[in-house]
Amino acid sequence: MKANLNMLPLVVFGLLAGSCTKQDAPEEKLSASTLDQQSAAVGIAAINSSFSVNWNGYPHQSTYTSSQAAADFGNVSGWNQSRAMISNGNLRVTLLKNALSGAGGLISNIDISDGSAYELDFTIRFHSAFDWSRGGKIGFGFSIGDGNTGGDPAWDGNGGTLRMMWYQNNSGRVYFQPYVYYRDQSGQFGETWGLTYPSSGSLNRGQTYHVHMYIKSNTGSSTNGRAQILIDGNVLLDKTIRWTTNDSKRLIRMLTFHTFRGGSQSYWESSSDGYIYYDDLVVNKLAN
Repeated sequence: MKANLNMLPLVVFGLLAGSCTKQDAPEEKLSASTLDQQSAAVGIAAINSSFSVNWNGYPHQSTYTSSQAAADFGNVSGWNQSRAMISNGNLRVTLLKNALSGAGGLISNIDISDGSAYELDFTIRFHSAFDWSRGGKIGFGFSIGDGNTGGDPAWDGNGGTLRMMWYQNNSGRVYFQPYVYYRDQSGQFGETWGLTYPSSGSLNRGQTYHVHMYIKSNTGSSTNGRAQILIDGNVLLDKTIRWTTNDSKRLIRMLTFHTFRGGSQSYWESSSDGYIYYDDLVVNKLAN
């Protein structure tokens, strides 16, 4: 088992200078945590600021239990160990057939030290026989303030989320897209801005993709926050943004780990179980 490593922040990198419909969205809404205490488990802080996790030390084909997740991540909620397994040093998440959202996947949230800027890196791979279906939410991301998701638009200025999806459009093209809740979002559900990776062609089953995210809070009612996602070094999203207008809710408070199909309509489902693999998570707090 590889335990979390407290790390100095990485050298701050120089920033590089179809929206979902009502059918796309219902899911569980995040809840913001105010815990600030130490975990008794293996001496790891209950709320982390900078840490890294991989799964190289775990036995192959073993269940990744709730207690193991707590030891690696700290204060984690919503873990479903029946859908989490170790496969050749990767964390494998199972998406159940004929099920959507939390009923078929994993919706988990990890308390991190409140901060105004964070970055993360991880790798992701779809199983060689993965059924794309329509798409779903995927991977690690960040929650600000109240952490709006699930058709609860962030128009009140009290929170938001930076996450990612995979999506298959009507022509059969499959891609990553951003999925963002923020103060100025244009509709009830997460903003995508029509951005895709790859910009043409489709994602490949069995290929490992490296994801980098950077998030910075805005101040007051200014549009001086930032949201950035890079895939294999290529820019998917890089925007200035007004996350919130309530300064008491402006800080990044949770790391999200959401992997599930949906949307809410049956066409998001799959008739077969699906597997998605994660590895090499690194999280860094860059500013208080």
